[in-house]
Amino acid sequence: MGRTLRELWDGGEATIGGWCSIPSSFSAEMMGRCGFDWVCIDTQHGVIGYDEMMPMLQALSITRTPAFVRVPWNQPDHIMKALDAGAQGVIVPMVSTVEDAKAAVAAAKYPPMGMRSWGPIRAALDVPDYSPESANRRTIVAVMIETPGGVENLEEILQVPGVDAVYVGPSDLALGHGMTPTLKVENPEHEKLIDRIVDTCRRHGVVAGIHCDSVETVRRWHARGYGMFTVGSDAALMRSAATAVVAQAFEGGREIKVPATGQYA
Repeated sequence: MGRTLRELWDGGEATIGGWCSIPSSFSAEMMGRCGFDWVCIDTQHGVIGYDEMMPMLQALSITRTPAFVRVPWNQPDHIMKALDAGAQGVIVPMVSTVEDAKAAVAAAKYPPMGMRSWGPIRAALDVPDYSPESANRRTIVAVMIETPGGVENLEEILQVPGVDAVYVGPSDLALGHGMTPTLKVENPEHEKLIDRIVDTCRRHGVVAGIHCDSVETVRRWHARGYGMFTVGSDAALMRSAATAVVAQAFEGGREIKVPATGQYA
């Protein structure tokens, strides 16, 4: 059996995850067999609802790949249902204040650490001696820092017990600061924000993660101290590979005009 998310985090190694935005258990299984350390099912911007999320988590279990769910919003029902369905961690978007961070942790943890309701309908199936205590230890909470408030309040957010990781959405980070939303960080002010976040995380001993558009970008941010990465998504990778085949199939090549792809995190 592969390592759990908690074991990956406690190991202190850099990790790379797959990103699922297509509502398909087969797509999730394929991503789970690609060698990623973990896979995230995106129910915020991916076209995935709860009924699709559940079999995707089952498919990832077949591959022994631990799963995050990026929930649609920082609401208890989204977080609790994702964890009850078997996610080992949640990525919570738009965390801007200490109160936001506390709310995310509270929904993900059973009392006395939080307010998660008891009902691990699938989460407990393959976990011997599942209990509130073991679930609280096992569950990873990653908060997304992608707003001006999140950046300004980061020091305090990182002091909230139960926050295991920060995950940066470069596009929203840029958008909220009056810049063009992009994963390809070229604006020096955008880059300063990303550096500020990782420097603050390093001081507090919290894993810093970031969504990337290429392996070159992974290496760029890894050199700066980030330790949790995703590159594109199942949809973006499929589209890129398929477009390349069409463009390169015939001698002389073919120009393919492709509209903006779903690089959104």
